[in-house]
Amino acid sequence: MNDSIFTGGGGPAQDQAQLLKLKYANRHGLIAGATGTGKTVTLQILAEGFSAAGVPVFLSDVKGDLAGLCQPGSASSPMHANLMERAGTIGLDPYEYAAFPVTFWDMFGEKGHPVRTTVAEMGPLLLARLLELSEAQEGVLNIAFRVADEQGLALLDLKDLQALLVWVGENGSELSLRYGNVSRASVGTIQRRLLVLENQGGALLFGEPALNLDDMIALDADGRGRINVLAADRLMQAPGLYATFLLWLLSELFEQLPEVGDPDKPRFVFFFDEAHLLFDDAPDALIDKVEQVARLIRSKGVGVWFVTQNPDDIPPDILGQLGNRVQHALRAYTPRDQKGLRAAAETFRPNPRFDTEDAIREVGIGEAVTSYLQKKGVPGIAERTLIRPPSSRMGPITDAERGGVMAASALGAKYDVALDRESAFEILRKRAESAVEAEDDPVEAPAPDRSYRGSRSAPTSREYNSGRRYSPGSVKTGGSRSRSDSVAKTFGKSLARQLGTQMGRQITRGILGGLFRGR
Repeated sequence: MNDSIFTGGGGPAQDQAQLLKLKYANRHGLIAGATGTGKTVTLQILAEGFSAAGVPVFLSDVKGDLAGLCQPGSASSPMHANLMERAGTIGLDPYEYAAFPVTFWDMFGEKGHPVRTTVAEMGPLLLARLLELSEAQEGVLNIAFRVADEQGLALLDLKDLQALLVWVGENGSELSLRYGNVSRASVGTIQRRLLVLENQGGALLFGEPALNLDDMIALDADGRGRINVLAADRLMQAPGLYATFLLWLLSELFEQLPEVGDPDKPRFVFFFDEAHLLFDDAPDALIDKVEQVARLIRSKGVGVWFVTQNPDDIPPDILGQLGNRVQHALRAYTPRDQKGLRAAAETFRPNPRFDTEDAIREVGIGEAVTSYLQKKGVPGIAERTLIRPPSSRMGPITDAERGGVMAASALGAKYDVALDRESAFEILRKRAESAVEAEDDPVEAPAPDRSYRGSRSAPTSREYNSGRRYSPGSVKTGGSRSRSDSVAKTFGKSLARQLGTQMGRQITRGILGGLFRGR
């Protein structure tokens, strides 16, 4: 059916097809279940369904299994007989293998096109979350962003922010009079957190060319939605960076896309895998922001699906907005697990034919309890569902297959080579170098007036009015030079100490960064 996605059916308890109506697919959804119960396959068949309906998709490939979306399934696969049997059981006719249009992305630029944003686009709120800053430290970060705006300093990459923080630290007393307390201790903490982020590979996230959302929200020549697959296996080694990047992407969709009302199908669907990482230790302000985005972004035609092990991982106010549910098996081994199982069952509209709590406990691999929004947005009753087999390959692909997909993509010419245009780091460095050169340039003092009988060190009226201190013989401009020059000289020396030589930075990354590269 053109207005819905067939996700499964059949099974021992019922034979009714389970259809996700595209009109209500932007009312958000949840895919939950214990490890190994089939969440990845469910995500795969939903991505296929949206793509076939002309809806672009974004998803994270945490284990490398979803890369198979770019290749058709094969009759020579060991799973072929089982897949054909499942298709016959649920009435999926015809069942054919097919590949889908996939674009690979990778923050590290290894398994996909590099995906970048700028420090300015990330903003102080998400950066503070990423760096796990205290309220006082977040305040200093906000001051730095304000100074950058007022001074016209573009914050594109981490070295821009690091250089700006040096300047803020050296001028903390002046800035405190206008913006509030700026302590060097807070600046130092932020700098150390930035170093940790850089060693985790986070510096690769910031820079240009920055991601253009139009390159993700795209269709192929046949009108199918493009499936954007983020290689996240390495990125998951830094969970905070992973969660913050996905939250940034979601916020960009919210801020940039126009209102479209209530469309017949979503404009874009965003799958947030390992969603519990977003909410672990998250401050209330951040959770409130996510709740606001989830509530309002559907009017922009964006559907958000959270993928996690237990519905209890999602805050109640956000969970209440997820109208479409696919609940795979939960194992209740502990009192906490049993409580979570009961809570999950209570979120479904009861089915008189079976007990929902028992069904969630008993469904096998590739089965789920499903509930999709029906006419007028009313939740459907819970149904035990055999999930349909995917048309694309189940499992990873070879390096050669991935390379072929990337080589055929027109986006490589746009994103594969990083740019480094003039920004805050270069501008501040030039100012510092100019100030240091001016400070070190000797200035000849005028010959002393021999007719004056006072102290030889007394200045003339012209020298006095110029604000320049005078001493006999050859002198340099002294401590009463303009405040900006003095500050700039101090900044220049501090910047050198802070950033070190380029060779030193490479050695640091080599020693510390190797712990996070997984090589």
